[in-house]
Amino acid sequence: MDNFIISLKIVSKYAGYQSEKEIQCQVRIFVVGIGFFSLCFLMTSLGGQFSAKRLGDSPFTIRTEVLGGVESRGVLRKISDMLEVILKRMDSLSKLDNTSTTDARRLDELSSAINRFQPAGLMERIQAIAQNVSNMAIRVEQILQNSMVQSRVVRDGTSSQCEVPRDPRFPECPGKVDWMRARWTSDPCYAFYGVDGSDCSFLIYLSEVEWFCPPLAWRNHSSLPTQHTQQAKPPKRQAAFRTDLSVLLDQVGAGKESLSFMKRRIRRLTQQWATAANRLDAKLEQRWRDQKKILVHVGFLTEESGDVFSPKVLKGGPLGEMVQWADILTALHVLGHNLKISMSVKELQGFLGVPPGRGSCPLTGPLPFDLIYTDYHGLQQMKQHMGLSLKKHKCHIRVIDTFGTEPAYNHEEYATLHGYRTNWGYWNLNARQYMTMFPHTPDNSFMGFVSEELNETEKRSIQQNKVNNMAVVYGKEASMWKLQQGKEGFLQILHRYMEVHGTVYYETQRPPEVPAFVKNHGLLPQHELQQLLRKAKLFIGFGFPYEGPAPLEAIANGCIFLQPKFHPPHSSLNHEFFRGKPTSREVFSQHPYAEQYIGRPHVMTVDYNNSLEFDSAIREIMRMEVEPYLPYEYTCEGMLERVHAYIQHQDFCAPEPPFISANLSRQGSAGGSRMMGPLFVPQPNSTALSWASNVTAPTAWPPLSSLRLLVSQEGQSCVQSCQSAGFICEPAHFRFINNKEALHGLEVQCEVVDSEINHILPAFSVVRRECGLQREPLLFSCAGHSPKYRRLCPCRDFRHGQVALCRDCL
Repeated sequence: MDNFIISLKIVSKYAGYQSEKEIQCQVRIFVVGIGFFSLCFLMTSLGGQFSAKRLGDSPFTIRTEVLGGVESRGVLRKISDMLEVILKRMDSLSKLDNTSTTDARRLDELSSAINRFQPAGLMERIQAIAQNVSNMAIRVEQILQNSMVQSRVVRDGTSSQCEVPRDPRFPECPGKVDWMRARWTSDPCYAFYGVDGSDCSFLIYLSEVEWFCPPLAWRNHSSLPTQHTQQAKPPKRQAAFRTDLSVLLDQVGAGKESLSFMKRRIRRLTQQWATAANRLDAKLEQRWRDQKKILVHVGFLTEESGDVFSPKVLKGGPLGEMVQWADILTALHVLGHNLKISMSVKELQGFLGVPPGRGSCPLTGPLPFDLIYTDYHGLQQMKQHMGLSLKKHKCHIRVIDTFGTEPAYNHEEYATLHGYRTNWGYWNLNARQYMTMFPHTPDNSFMGFVSEELNETEKRSIQQNKVNNMAVVYGKEASMWKLQQGKEGFLQILHRYMEVHGTVYYETQRPPEVPAFVKNHGLLPQHELQQLLRKAKLFIGFGFPYEGPAPLEAIANGCIFLQPKFHPPHSSLNHEFFRGKPTSREVFSQHPYAEQYIGRPHVMTVDYNNSLEFDSAIREIMRMEVEPYLPYEYTCEGMLERVHAYIQHQDFCAPEPPFISANLSRQGSAGGSRMMGPLFVPQPNSTALSWASNVTAPTAWPPLSSLRLLVSQEGQSCVQSCQSAGFICEPAHFRFINNKEALHGLEVQCEVVDSEINHILPAFSVVRRECGLQREPLLFSCAGHSPKYRRLCPCRDFRHGQVALCRDCL
């Protein structure tokens, strides 16, 4: 006797609606036990459709757990024949027209009769039984295939060649073979690679497609797949700047409002990108630039991720991410790289060469790209479909990450053990592979976006036509205007001095959240919004959204940006918006970049809860005259320069050799002699140390000529320590200061020097005279801080207007 699970779905189509009944039945079927199939057939013949699933097949699922040998096969054969007949009958029944009133009434009556026929609790008992047995048909198929394979192996005399090896170099091999024996049918990709249920096929797969077992001596290794074969690298090609964006516009595609928005932005900025490309080309003096093969997978716009952004483009939804992605695509295209764009999981699978199945197997060949730009949604999709290949190729990935990911959240084991685990981080990337919208997290790379740049004529025209008492409110969604959030006080003060304008989305009626004295223009197209900003004197923020592109656009059009000061600062510890994000960063205002890197007179940050301070700020703004201003790093040229430097110099795939100071040599010393003298020397008129000029610097990017070594105060991060000295923390330099030479150069007194895993290291305790060096390079962190320790901080200089690059970085 055998156990079966049969899944039936009855879809009853009535005149005005559709109802579904789904029954899972498990019965013990004897050779003559035909009653169950008759009942199921009766139920499906009552106007329904029979539906279920079968691995690699459809539309029927049988899962069997076979008890017995030849007898069971006979039972299965008879049942299979019966099912063929039943399925044919159901196919013809499913084509019958059940839409007439008479048929619908008859269907209803018959369904009611069956419902009355069922004993109380029958469905519950059936469902409870159904949960106890699974994998019937798969197991039968495995048994049959294994018996066939074993007979073939015995016949061919190859069984001795497929004994599972016990090789200390491949300790996981026996366990992986056991796993394959039990689960190889769980994903069709294994069969795609030739796995057939035999130990031979398991060992071939585990040694040639994956890398858990040693190569088999009797296999032809000259034709092995790519996991162990060094592919001949194609010759390098030179990248050439492009000014024609028509090919890019075709690649972006259509069919979504988000894509239409991105294409409109690309078209509008075409001339500015062309001008910027010519300027950068001249600055680089025609030097060689490697052309890279780049895949851009915009995960948050895929249907598989839910794509909540596209439907809101014309309804006041957030546009910052789309602004940034449009600019990233344009920058990569203009820089002359070979670009592929994916907006769906299906496109992603095709570009990567993902084998058919559920993502358990590696890619079918070498990674066809030098770089992959994606987001957290896309990273998760790649994990689902790339299998082990993601771990192998993750050094090629760049993650566009608006708010940043700090190293303590990125290291999976450390985050789990120390309370930093969130829904986003824990990918074990180099923290510089995360690329942010603003340069707020030096542990990450700053990608950014662009704002439109005005020429001198446009700037003069704006200054001449400014309306001194006109303010525009930063907030397109009505929910941002809710007065119960404490806005009525400062809005009344603002209204006392200025004419207040809004751009709040609405469909038919004015949003009730917007006060009557506000002139609401509704959601404006970009060019109309720019005209409004060019007239306005003030652009005022309500405290949300955080760190968007709009304030930079307003400042570039000659507005003064007024924003609230946060006390206490907002963070993942006290604010819902940041909760769950992989960062402990504290936000002291709505737009920290504008406050810190632009500042007065273009940006004013005040306490909105202090009416006198707010009133004074409004009156001061009305007296001020400012010119339109745009930081260089947010121009097209600035973004091209930055992205060019990252592509040509950042390489997270090449292993970093351990830094051993004893192997360095001084200029003028005998060849091969060890370095003598200090590694770090004091900077003139500064507390910082720099790399000794007479010591040969290892090859690094940024170059070690930019290094400035500082000590933080207790409780201070290296981000703060470097900023207070006019520098930027540079995580790439941590490995050069994570040593006793740096401690000695800073005259730190250490009774004990330990090597540990902690994101605040290298650091020392003055009280205990304890010093700690970092043992896990992924945890080198500019953001880490502790009230008990002072940190060793690798700061660097930076180019004027381009904080992401040091002076010698180009």
